[in-house]
Amino acid sequence: MSDHAYWQVDVFAKQAFKGNPLAVIADADHLSDAMMAQIANWTNLSETTFLLRPTTPEASYRVRIFTPAHELPFAGHPTLGTASVWASLPGNSHNGTIIQECGVGLVRVKVEEELFSFAAPPRKKSGRLNDAEYAQALAALNLTSEMVLDAAWGDNGPGWQVLHLRDQTVLRGIKPDWQAIGEAKYGVVAACAEGNETQFELRAFAGGGQGYEDPVTGSLNASIAQWLIERGIAPSRYLASQGAALGRDGRIVVESEGNTIWIGGSVTPRITGTISI
Repeated sequence: MSDHAYWQVDVFAKQAFKGNPLAVIADADHLSDAMMAQIANWTNLSETTFLLRPTTPEASYRVRIFTPAHELPFAGHPTLGTASVWASLPGNSHNGTIIQECGVGLVRVKVEEELFSFAAPPRKKSGRLNDAEYAQALAALNLTSEMVLDAAWGDNGPGWQVLHLRDQTVLRGIKPDWQAIGEAKYGVVAACAEGNETQFELRAFAGGGQGYEDPVTGSLNASIAQWLIERGIAPSRYLASQGAALGRDGRIVVESEGNTIWIGGSVTPRITGTISI
């Protein structure tokens, strides 16, 4: 049995316990794939990450990201939470930029005071949903075509299909059919009503097993930001919200800088200690 430093951090939270929690385990190089999967299943958070030594000199660290059911090549709130934990460890330093090595390659993380932001990775699959995919998305989310402005692939690792909805009322009224969702992952976005603090609101529905709604989702915000900005629908900088349907209050800072879109938020440690493995 070995003891490892352990954190649970709150990512994208505007207030305490209103973001998306993440478990982070340090010095995980000797852990087997099976053990990492078992630990992530046991923590039962949407993701658990494991810090490892990088395999390339460009990277600050390597991370493996697990849900309770499987491993992900990339995810947004685990990227920010892991980068924050790595930066807090003795002996680690950065000049405002951290390089994460993960399943999709190298991901840049920018640190500006209390804000951690990752550079949105390129989408593995984009373009409009075909007729069959679109019909399946409508059925899975109990929507009609009149409620949807556009629909496309926004797959940057997890496999998101994204829908731009008519308004917030439609977005907040979604009652998904989990059986119809199956193994798919859907993200929805709508413009916020005038006078809101945020410009866009999102929700994320992930199939597999019994399915679940994710409270605040970095990877989804990244692919939706790329989609909205390239279509001229969103400005180069905006604030998004996510999680209201689950009693959360996530805040995501989106900024387009040249060819890079940054997805940022706060990271706050809530639990620190050791885990015996």
